[in-house]
Amino acid sequence: MDIQHTEPRDHTPSRRGFLALAAAAGAATALGALPAFTASAAPMRPTASPLLSPADATRNQLWWQAPGSAHSMIEQGLPVGNGRLGALVSNDPADELLMITDATLWTGHLNDKLQSDGQFPYGREDFGSLTLLARLEVSIPDHDLGAVDDYRRTLDLAQGVVTTSYAVSGATYRRQIFASRPDDAIVLHFTQQGGGSYTGTVSLAGTHGESTTANSAGRYASFGASLGNGLKYGAAVTAYSGTGRVRVDGTSIAFRDCEDLTVVVSGGTNYAPDPAAKFRDPSLAPERLARTKVLNAAAHSAATLLHTHVADFRAVFGQLSVDLGTSSPAQRELDTWERVQARHRDDLPDPELEASYLQFGRYLMISGSRGGLPMGLQGPWLDGNDPDWMADYHTDINIQMNYWMADRAGLPDCFDALTDYCLAQLSSWTDVTRRLFNDPSNRYRNSSGKIAGWTVAISTNPYGGGGWWWHPAGNAWICQSLFEHYEYNQDRTYLKKIYPLLKGAVEFWEARLVTTTVTDASGASREVLVADSDWSPEQGPLDAKGITYAQELVWNLFGNFRTATEVLGRDAAYSRTVDGLRKRLYLPVVSPKTGWLEEWMSPDNLGETTHRHLSPLIGLFPGDRIRPDGSTPKDIVDGATALLTARGMNSFGWANAWRSLCWARLKNAEKAYQLVVNNLKPSSGGSNGSAMNLFDIYEVEQGRGIFQIDANFGTPAAIVEMLLYSRPGHVELLPALPAAWAASGSVSGVGVRGGFVADLAWKSGKVTRLTLRSVGGRATTVIAGGTARKITLAPGESVTLRNLG
Repeated sequence: MDIQHTEPRDHTPSRRGFLALAAAAGAATALGALPAFTASAAPMRPTASPLLSPADATRNQLWWQAPGSAHSMIEQGLPVGNGRLGALVSNDPADELLMITDATLWTGHLNDKLQSDGQFPYGREDFGSLTLLARLEVSIPDHDLGAVDDYRRTLDLAQGVVTTSYAVSGATYRRQIFASRPDDAIVLHFTQQGGGSYTGTVSLAGTHGESTTANSAGRYASFGASLGNGLKYGAAVTAYSGTGRVRVDGTSIAFRDCEDLTVVVSGGTNYAPDPAAKFRDPSLAPERLARTKVLNAAAHSAATLLHTHVADFRAVFGQLSVDLGTSSPAQRELDTWERVQARHRDDLPDPELEASYLQFGRYLMISGSRGGLPMGLQGPWLDGNDPDWMADYHTDINIQMNYWMADRAGLPDCFDALTDYCLAQLSSWTDVTRRLFNDPSNRYRNSSGKIAGWTVAISTNPYGGGGWWWHPAGNAWICQSLFEHYEYNQDRTYLKKIYPLLKGAVEFWEARLVTTTVTDASGASREVLVADSDWSPEQGPLDAKGITYAQELVWNLFGNFRTATEVLGRDAAYSRTVDGLRKRLYLPVVSPKTGWLEEWMSPDNLGETTHRHLSPLIGLFPGDRIRPDGSTPKDIVDGATALLTARGMNSFGWANAWRSLCWARLKNAEKAYQLVVNNLKPSSGGSNGSAMNLFDIYEVEQGRGIFQIDANFGTPAAIVEMLLYSRPGHVELLPALPAAWAASGSVSGVGVRGGFVADLAWKSGKVTRLTLRSVGGRATTVIAGGTARKITLAPGESVTLRNLG
């Protein structure tokens, strides 16, 4: 074994990709959070091209041989986004369509009234729904698909650009579409070679009955309006060309005989993450701001806008690279959709496609979660104003799964959107909890009559409100996600920021726990603390005390709170009280009837054996109280394994991702891998699987599938977990490496709990190199090839180990 130490650097490893780009491009693009739609300083422009070479770009490209249908955008449109503004693009040569979503364009309101059955209202007007901002169409009648040859569209994951190329009458046409975070706009750039030109119209329309107006002097079209809840919104578009003619024609922009054309569109709302202002910025005029943004961007060339965008995007995307092995030449010849179909049909590993699926998830994270609201069930990609479940924030798995990948896959800054959302909602969540949780209509009210702290409903919106049933343990699961982010970054400032969320959740559970008596197998009785009546998501009895889901989450919450108080030097006496409660918590046992870890305090299976949720296994993943390393009683590990086996290997995409993560924790590489493969199978007729554009499709009823984004994040998280498992003080390399990836591979930029980042390579299933860099961590134990090695580093320092076996 060879070891090489590197002295601390003068920059944090998470920014190393950005700094390399900045040196090459002269860019000073900030990696901080982009505010909600608001005026911002002009971005710094690169002084040299940050574009990848064609050969380098090909490594992270997906491609198709047909455009997306305007009638099937959710399955065929390609996603672009700048972290706030998202769009699905059709890439039709004659009728380019963009369906544009602003993540804050929500109907609804606080929704702080309970129905007679104790549920929150859950409709599009009371609870609210995410909705489309606009439709942008670029019509080029002479480029009808029937007259087009050599059509190809490409999604460049590393640079954040969708490119379409085709030939008409001997001329080659090319268009690039990207959503720029620095310019806060979506840009479409049309070029040609061979004497061609563009003639057509650009049309912008709202989706709520708005009227678009155009300004001939300013050469833009725009609209603005308010939703029924008072939220203001607006959008604007402009176009320009170095040749031909561009002018306003009615409410559209017409262009004629243009050898090139650039279209810039932007928009947003006056949503503000401030409950004191009712989540509005009354001074903001979205339509006017949208016009300002597109005209400011249009003052620059398309090349400048592209370079600014790519410098920003590559700085984030480049923080992780992955190589799972080499695919065959025959696989490489296929377009992306053909490869997905062939992978399922031929049942042959396609490691490059599988690595691309991980990178596609990262692309979506960068495009959908940088500085605005967090991503809900569909992220900022809609095809209409009636998304299932309002495209909301489900707190019983979905919003948590959306962010499991962020720290693991080199995107820690993308997690900020979830943190900022929770902090902005906390005062409303606390107020609603204290006023309504113990309402007589709430079947989950505390039987003690006590109330403190905060919790949430199963569904939450951006206005502090809830929908559907109360979800008592939702606060503990949210806090588990927030605290795990601290485990990765070891940032005391961050921990201080989330501390009120942790403490409020602890206070809620201190008031909620009840005492009961249990008898063990030997007949001995003891008093324990259990969660009051609750529902194990989303099955079984509606009113059961001590459900495993809640017990595990509260055990984890109390432990994390203790760590937080120790790190921050706060609330020592209260921490001891909470630690005393933790020691009295009931923890699940194995049923003597089924051999499974019990989901309820009953030996009987009270629910559906193959249910989609793995709620009783939350202590296996995302928690890690249940470990197959000898630190957990064998009967508990065996019971968890038996329950996971009974749940099956075929479910909805997000459920398969969770199963894969659990099998990875149990070090069963082949089952973890098979579940990744199951999510890559092509969706047909609405069935579970991947759509043509790789969005995960959830079959809600026979013949009808919907897009639900969590599997697109949960599955990449599982891939990373198969390559590296960590908890503070412990790192295990290749814990669940499947045979399909074992020949050789590498991954760099993997987040490690405890405050590290890892790069590793392997050959023939054995680790050949590990570089571990501290981003705040000081000591950990690395396990590879059955051997443990203690590593001590100063923050910023790194060490390289070779030939670990």
